[in-house]
Amino acid sequence: MAITSVPGHPSAHRAAIGAAVAARLDADPRSIRLPSEQAAAWKIPNYLDVATCKRLVAMIDANRRPSTLLSDSGDSSFRTSESCDMNRRAPDIEPIDVGLANLLGIDPAWGETMQGQRYAPGQYFKAHHDYFHEGESYWPSMKASGGQRVWTAMIFLNDVDEGGATWFPQAGVRVKPKRGTLLAWNNMNPDGSPNTATLHEGTSVSEGVKYIITKWFREAPWTPAA
Repeated sequence: MAITSVPGHPSAHRAAIGAAVAARLDADPRSIRLPSEQAAAWKIPNYLDVATCKRLVAMIDANRRPSTLLSDSGDSSFRTSESCDMNRRAPDIEPIDVGLANLLGIDPAWGETMQGQRYAPGQYFKAHHDYFHEGESYWPSMKASGGQRVWTAMIFLNDVDEGGATWFPQAGVRVKPKRGTLLAWNNMNPDGSPNTATLHEGTSVSEGVKYIITKWFREAPWTPAA
């Protein structure tokens, strides 16, 4: 996830995915396009109900582990949250997992394993990109396992007393955690190249605990990297 001077190149295929998903979200009456000229992002309030959010929070608490980082930098202080993988075939997870794919109009097979994340007071995820940087050593493996991460869908599972916003400093977007709210964005530019303005940060939680789930979608069917 480290920032490089040339993160990737244009792709007509990725551009077509981006245009199709954007049109789908713009046509959804629940969806609110966020005001930014630099990045294409939407939110849907109350996407998940309270009971579902509480079930997911309990799953994260029961299965959490220190979050990891896909980067050549090896900086353990870059991301201090805890994470857990959600079994996409589990009865409580599959409807959410498939629902996110249907919302975006992307084949469910192109989605990575949904991840739960927990941020205690003082925990954070420094500014980073969700797309893969083609100049980093991990790129051949990611390319072989489904290619570029084109879209991200994230859902806040609880309100946070203070802090914990998702902030896009270059795009001018800041979203405060609110239970059930979905946030989705295109990691690519209109030409299908990685959009550096999607740089975003999970800001430090000051009071309370923050829970989210995140789902990343590739440009082709995803298989776990060997």
